[in-house]
Amino acid sequence: MKLLRQLYIQVLIGVVLGIVVGHFFPSLNSVGKVIGETYINLIKMLIAPLIFFTIVTGIANTGSLGKAGRIGGKAIIYFEIISTLALLLGVIVANIVKPGFGLSANNIPNTNIDGYVKAGSEVHWVDFFLHMIPTNVVDSFAKGDILQVLVFSILFGIGLGKLDTAGKSITHNFEKINKILFSILNIITLLSPLGAFGGMVYTIGKFGFGTLFVLGKLMATFYATAALFIFVILGLIMRYYKLSLFKLLVYIKEELLIVVGSSSSESVLPNIMVKLEDAGCSPTVVGLVIPTGYSFNLDGTSIYLSMAILFIAQVFNVHLDLWQQLTIVGILLITSKGAGGITGSGFIVLTTSLAAIKVIPVEGLALLIGVDRFMSQARSITNVIGNTVATVIIAKHEKMIDDDLYNTVVESRQKKRSIQEHNITIDKPQKVLFNEKTETA
Repeated sequence: MKLLRQLYIQVLIGVVLGIVVGHFFPSLNSVGKVIGETYINLIKMLIAPLIFFTIVTGIANTGSLGKAGRIGGKAIIYFEIISTLALLLGVIVANIVKPGFGLSANNIPNTNIDGYVKAGSEVHWVDFFLHMIPTNVVDSFAKGDILQVLVFSILFGIGLGKLDTAGKSITHNFEKINKILFSILNIITLLSPLGAFGGMVYTIGKFGFGTLFVLGKLMATFYATAALFIFVILGLIMRYYKLSLFKLLVYIKEELLIVVGSSSSESVLPNIMVKLEDAGCSPTVVGLVIPTGYSFNLDGTSIYLSMAILFIAQVFNVHLDLWQQLTIVGILLITSKGAGGITGSGFIVLTTSLAAIKVIPVEGLALLIGVDRFMSQARSITNVIGNTVATVIIAKHEKMIDDDLYNTVVESRQKKRSIQEHNITIDKPQKVLFNEKTETA
């Protein structure tokens, strides 16, 4: 009975029950969709305000524009390097395994992809950078546009930090509001087993297991590649900093199970921020890296995009030489940023990229629609792990992590605080986790 009180056990039970109900009662998929989307919407309701108050209070407390810029700059450089490695890994594995060979183009289902093609033709990478600056802040919060909220929060935090003494009372009140938001998050988190259940009922009930047999080789190849990326590339990065990737994954196991059920990385964004702060990472680093990573560091999506394009080329027997494949990687580095925050962005990016390449039939996308929901789970899990590792590494590199707290909470697997116990210090000054002398550098 004590084991059943653990959140990750409850979520796991929800996932298993969702699979069973979805398989034997597929007509309930619409009910599962409502349950799953309701839970995700409850989480999304908190994302924008949590990002805003976390970043604003973090930057205001550090009082340094240079520090925020340095963290953001290092994060972007790290994201681009890791995203490139993910794209290259997808290309390499697709060339070795060749998941599209042996599958006839005649097997392409009669699925309407015109909507994705039209949306893809309207997306341009320049628009992504223009989109970063909000024209209406209220609208950005209303739509939950993470990137626009992030930009406004940074500017607001810098402005608040320049008020010196006059701004301290505002910062103090913002910290109180943030504490209230985390309390709300704790309540919503209790519903995560139900959300995972609904998500699996919808996925299995609507798509079933039958579609997996047709494209089983692609599915297996993608899952294996995602695992290779996580345990080899990210594992080596963690080991370089003398940290354990496995123990970090154990620490966020509840969030990973929620992602499995919901097929959405956004469903755990606030929870991950809480977990990383509780593990000793500076709120400033967490507030800057996690939201930025959701647009710039989608490692699982990068693997999927490069592998999917080569898969379609193999189905249609389109030979791509080395330079063409490197060109695909270069194009994806740009187009993968061009559809951030857009529903169905994976297919939109694929259509945009295929249109730019001009040698691979866009019709091949119809093959992927049936299994996309199943692959989205691995994409989302890889994205979450990638951003979690990025935050820990950047905090470690910036010396903005409490090593003793991290070792106690994560590395030693001792009892950790729940979200409810997450405490934003209000009455006492925050512990300095970095060398103030670096400010003038």
